[in-house]
Amino acid sequence: MNVSVIVPTYRRQADLARCIAALGEQQRAADEIVVIARPEDREAIEWVEAYAAATVDARVRVALVHQPGVVAAYNRGVESATGDILCFVDDDAAPHADWIARIVHAFEQDAALGGFGGRDIVHERGGILEGNKLVVGVVSWYGRAVGNHHIGQGGARKVQILKAVNMAFRREAIGPVRFDSRLRGNGAQVHCEMAFCLDIVRRGWPIVYDPMLLVEHYPAQRGDEDQRYTFNDTAFYNASFNLRLIMCEHLPTFGKWAFVVYSSLIGNRADPGLARALSLALGGENLTVAMRKWWVGLRAMRGAWQEATR
Repeated sequence: MNVSVIVPTYRRQADLARCIAALGEQQRAADEIVVIARPEDREAIEWVEAYAAATVDARVRVALVHQPGVVAAYNRGVESATGDILCFVDDDAAPHADWIARIVHAFEQDAALGGFGGRDIVHERGGILEGNKLVVGVVSWYGRAVGNHHIGQGGARKVQILKAVNMAFRREAIGPVRFDSRLRGNGAQVHCEMAFCLDIVRRGWPIVYDPMLLVEHYPAQRGDEDQRYTFNDTAFYNASFNLRLIMCEHLPTFGKWAFVVYSSLIGNRADPGLARALSLALGGENLTVAMRKWWVGLRAMRGAWQEATR
């Protein structure tokens, strides 16, 4: 069973070096490591070429992508990688030494397994995000999405969604499925792995989350308007549009209408409906920002609904 590791990168050479170093220390080596880079990112390209030459490691190579955004990078990886198992890891993450071995074991033990992913230990603001959640990677009938991949606990279990920083798929399960190029954003294109995973599940392939499959995650600065910890109208609209488009296409008819009501009136902390926006404001968040998020979410719903019903 051949294994390809796909690593999208964009102008984060130091992070990429840490990721590749971790992949070089795996108990079970990858058969190939494909770094997806843009032509203008000469620093990353030259670093990979120098690394491959210095280590005499022909497994590590660059595949160029000319469109901005992680969706195009992921699709370039799917199309250029040759493995039976395609593993995805972000350039700002470092997989544990048993990462590939655990992935291979999972797929060898279950011939029906379509996807396998795990926990990312998030290093943020001088510490590690702590938590302990049993509910991970699920979407309710009315479109409430629960992530929690970074704080998942318990045993391995079936889920609907994996997190892109730590996920792998059987080539056969992917088939014609690709990451959705309609999703908005010039960089992160938030929620793109959600759509991809739901498409895999819809094809009849189960996906499993195992919190013992670990990567260290050091969230780095993004190369677009979607910067962490700051509100930006465009970035918020893009993420909100993506989530709403996915739900409008994956939920049954009744669930879609329930999602419209839920997301408009309740929502969650990251993407609040009216009631949640007011609650955030009462809790100390700037009222103007909280209400702006709600209003941008309504605009995103309209745009997503139009796109889904074309």
